[in-house]
Amino acid sequence: MSNRNFCLILAGGIGKRLWPVSRSSKPKQFLDLCGTGRTLLQQTYDRVSQFVDADKIYISTNVQYLPLVYEQLPQVDDMHILEEPLRRGTLASVTWGMAMIRKIEPEARVLVTPADQLILREDVFAKDMLEGLDFVGNTGNMLVMGIKATRPETGYGYIQKSDVGHKNDIYRVKTFSEKPAPEFARMFVQDGGFLWNTGLQVFRADTFLNTVLDLQSDYQVGLPRMLAQAESDDPKLVPEVFQILPNLSLAVGVLEKANNVYVKECTFGWADMGTWASLYEDLPADESGNVVMNSKAYLYECTNNIISLPKDRIAVVKGLDDYVIAEEGEILMICPRGDAATMRRMHTDTKFK
Repeated sequence: MSNRNFCLILAGGIGKRLWPVSRSSKPKQFLDLCGTGRTLLQQTYDRVSQFVDADKIYISTNVQYLPLVYEQLPQVDDMHILEEPLRRGTLASVTWGMAMIRKIEPEARVLVTPADQLILREDVFAKDMLEGLDFVGNTGNMLVMGIKATRPETGYGYIQKSDVGHKNDIYRVKTFSEKPAPEFARMFVQDGGFLWNTGLQVFRADTFLNTVLDLQSDYQVGLPRMLAQAESDDPKLVPEVFQILPNLSLAVGVLEKANNVYVKECTFGWADMGTWASLYEDLPADESGNVVMNSKAYLYECTNNIISLPKDRIAVVKGLDDYVIAEEGEILMICPRGDAATMRRMHTDTKFK
């Protein structure tokens, strides 16, 4: 393993699109959704520790979730668990992570990964990530990981690759598109030049920090304060630094604006554990098209449903087609699988808080 390879795992999201199973008190990254015996965060840590030294793996999470991270990853040093005092999007979280990592290794090459993904071929994943780390280390460019789009998924971001290619299936990025309308998603799949954006990014820490300074005027004050705090004897980020930063994603704040961004077309098998609709498409189904997630259910004349229940619950269902049946705590949700608008209203309704 290269002593310049690092990883930052992002584990601070609230996972609201998988409500009610994923709740703000315990979002999806801290759950064992597929019955493997390991939560999504633990699986992510296990995956990256195969090719990144354990002492070079960092976790970024909201202050609310620190106890969950400590409980699920007790082997991680406290100094490697980075506290997000406020919610300011992934750009702020990653910038703080890069400030901390650069202090340790000025030429660090860093994989940034969400904590809530399903990876099917972990050996291929490791190979792709190592090739990406070498690419950014040798070129100083930034790299995002893409997967060939196989269906018109409106819940994913898309990356259009250009004709400018390098070895190892790496291309210069032409455009980014976030969660397109159905007609555009169909066009992207038919075109063949668009990849799903996995949310996996690789870059050198110094390249990233310099790019943030160049592209985001709002960081002209905040970033120097982050760097100074990282060098202090007690490198905990104070809330006042986050308060002055805009609420931006890494993609919108940096990747879509920079001119040195490339995409690697990967084949490791990937699913975003983001919505009930995407989970249904990516998880194995029975002969009637039902996806039963680590749950016990007796289904009669049921087709194309997705079901997620607590271990002590049993569902007996007859005659449903294309529904989500999900229960956690005091809430049972039964909703048409394609009705994303209603599910969004449910998880924001104050009477369900």
